[in-house]
Amino acid sequence: VQLPASGGGSVQAGVSLRLSCAASGGTFSRYGMGWFRQAPGKEREFVAAISRSGGSTYYADSVKGRFTISRDNAKNTVYLQMNSLKPEDTAVYYCAAHKAVSIMISPSEYSSWGQGTLVTVSS
Repeated sequence: VQLPASGGGSVQAGVSLRLSCAASGGTFSRYGMGWFRQAPGKEREFVAAISRSGGSTYYADSVKGRFTISRDNAKNTVYLQMNSLKPEDTAVYYCAAHKAVSIMISPSEYSSWGQGTLVTVSS
């Protein structure tokens, strides 16, 4: 499955952005989805995940209460709504897919990755 992410940009702290990832090449509803990010010089880290149906979600503590992951299986798209952005949210954001039933938070559990979209938050 292909996972091109979009919606990144350069913004000031406190504003919102919504990332999108429109999947193609597979049956989207059969994949659990996740968002990860990688800041310069740092390892890729988990941000949020959502189950196949969208009924379950899970967040990293650093984004809980500010970010919301959602999906529209009719549109083959997963979203990441990011509110109250902080400079430490600056990173390349990737969406990823896996075929397990449970929510996964480890990058090694994901079999498909998009190319990423850059989010830069200035203070």
